[in-house]
Amino acid sequence: MKNVLILNGPNLNMLGSRETDIYGNLGLDDINTMLAEYASKHGIKCDFFQSNIEGEIIDKIHSSNHNAIIINAGALTHYSIALRDAIAAVKIPAIEVHLSNILAREEFRAQSVISPVCKGIISGFGKHSYILALEYIVRGEL
Repeated sequence: MKNVLILNGPNLNMLGSRETDIYGNLGLDDINTMLAEYASKHGIKCDFFQSNIEGEIIDKIHSSNHNAIIINAGALTHYSIALRDAIAAVKIPAIEVHLSNILAREEFRAQSVISPVCKGIISGFGKHSYILALEYIVRGEL
């Protein structure tokens, strides 16, 4: 059985009440439940972690023994070299996901410092961005 770590960064704990016109009405717990159900149907176990603290996310990556990581780093995506280095250091395949299309938003959001060390990026499909990342893992691509 594959074991996947789903990481969510700063402010994603506010989903469902934060800028719902951009991020939708579902809370992070709702998205996690949907992901757990989908993964279970496909023989994958998911562990979930969210933090507003960069160091906690990095520590979680360092201690991971998962087959893959799906990460929505939130704003850390755009500037955290430390997060980028953590992903590169563990050599666990990672998929970067975003609920919104980061290329269609503010200019500063178009740059991702973690993309170069991730297998790929899925952006702009709301909750389905996570499902698409899981589907890639289900198909045995990672």
